[in-house]
Amino acid sequence: MFGDAREKAVKKLKKDLRSGFYSYLVLLLLEQRGEMHGYAIRKELERISGGKLVPSEGALYDILKSLRKYHLVEDFWAEVGGRPRKYYRMTELGREVLGELKAEIGAIIETMESLEGW
Repeated sequence: MFGDAREKAVKKLKKDLRSGFYSYLVLLLLEQRGEMHGYAIRKELERISGGKLVPSEGALYDILKSLRKYHLVEDFWAEVGGRPRKYYRMTELGREVLGELKAEIGAIIETMESLEGW
């Protein structure tokens, strides 16, 4: 009886948690790795998370579109291996916002450690 409600709740809360966190991870990757195309971003997230935190292609491009809308990243086309690819790089505003997000993530981690006794 509660199994279905439990599954729905877990699915919804995981989605909510990940949606903002993916944006943070994308900005962090672009800061550390420099310019990347969407597929490379997705593969790198898959690699560093051991396959646990991998947005769908559609979700990733929605994230990149949102980051571009807020001028946190910019895109450009480059030809690689004879095919055009859209690359993304962080803007100066993106670096500033990421700095603030790092502080926020730090506060979240501190709170979790206090509550859960990590």
